[in-house]
Amino acid sequence: MLRLALLGLLLFQVFAASALRPVAAWWARPDTLGLRYQQLKITTADHVKLVAWLIEPAAQAPDQYTTVVVAGGDAYNMSGSIYTAWALAEAGYRTLLFDYRGFGHSQAFAIDPQRLYYEEFTLDLRAALAEARRQAPRDRVGILGLSMGGILGSEVAVRARPDFLITEGYPGNLPGIVAYQQAAGKTVTLPAEAAAYPRVAAQVNCPWLLIAGTQDKNTPLADSAAVVRAARRRQHRQLLTVDCGHLGAQEKLTEKFFAEGYARAIRRFLSGGKAAG
Repeated sequence: MLRLALLGLLLFQVFAASALRPVAAWWARPDTLGLRYQQLKITTADHVKLVAWLIEPAAQAPDQYTTVVVAGGDAYNMSGSIYTAWALAEAGYRTLLFDYRGFGHSQAFAIDPQRLYYEEFTLDLRAALAEARRQAPRDRVGILGLSMGGILGSEVAVRARPDFLITEGYPGNLPGIVAYQQAAGKTVTLPAEAAAYPRVAAQVNCPWLLIAGTQDKNTPLADSAAVVRAARRRQHRQLLTVDCGHLGAQEKLTEKFFAEGYARAIRRFLSGGKAAG
């Protein structure tokens, strides 16, 4: 049953990509998978109330003293990332999941389903990152940005300076995404702040792992590869290519357990090695 639920969530995220489709109800909570967690309330700089889950490493895993703040995609809510948190917990990582405003159980926010993203979501991620630092002051704290979360993660990384940034399905070319959706008969709009987005990647100075699918048509591999090629000498960036479509790397890198290879690649990267080693 849980396996079927997982596949359903992955398909929902893939096919709803590039369109805001928040869902209020959580399909499950972390303890559905036996995860130890606490539910948190977070207040953003503009006084919006968010709900988050802080999930502890698995009891049998060595604590990596690292917290991963997951910035989810444009659809569903934070419960869609429970399996991601489970895989990271099994590898010894602490995870903070949160609902953007207008998603899940966070404060209501008017959302146009044709909008690619809202700049206000960066305030949500910034608040989640600050809360993770407060909850685990001894940890390295970084961001895992999935699809739309990669937009927000890179923007937040410029000033909030997380210890690391990991993106999967990084949207490097926003006009290209709009054009791709238009060719498919869908209307997608961008916020005014998107005009400054092309300059963001060059300003990210924390270590950055970009995970990209070779068959991803929503956020093409070329976008992530361009970010790595453009890195300056002191910008530590790596590209991990996976034979999959949009947001398919975790399922593709499943071995005996879900996303086992995915978590191992992250561990190698955070240890200073090659993610694809």
